[in-house]
Amino acid sequence: MLAFLGTVAAGAFGATIGYGLVDIGCEGDCDVAKIVGMVVGAVVATVGVGVVAVLVLRAMSEWRRPRAEASGPLPDEPR
Repeated sequence: MLAFLGTVAAGAFGATIGYGLVDIGCEGDCDVAKIVGMVVGAVVATVGVGVVAVLVLRAMSEWRRPRAEASGPLPDEPR
């Protein structure tokens, strides 16, 4: 759930940054450019945070996985 909320927040922040960059650099009628900046910023930020979230979730799942070569029961398993 936290990974999902993190990607959503990153998309919102990326859209804000994309809008701001286009707003600063553009003069005149820039409505379409601002929208494109928002979409590109949101997509780039969401994909970046999504990749990091997937890597973190995979690392956590491997860290908690019991080792096959361990002899005997694990400390938290009943004997």
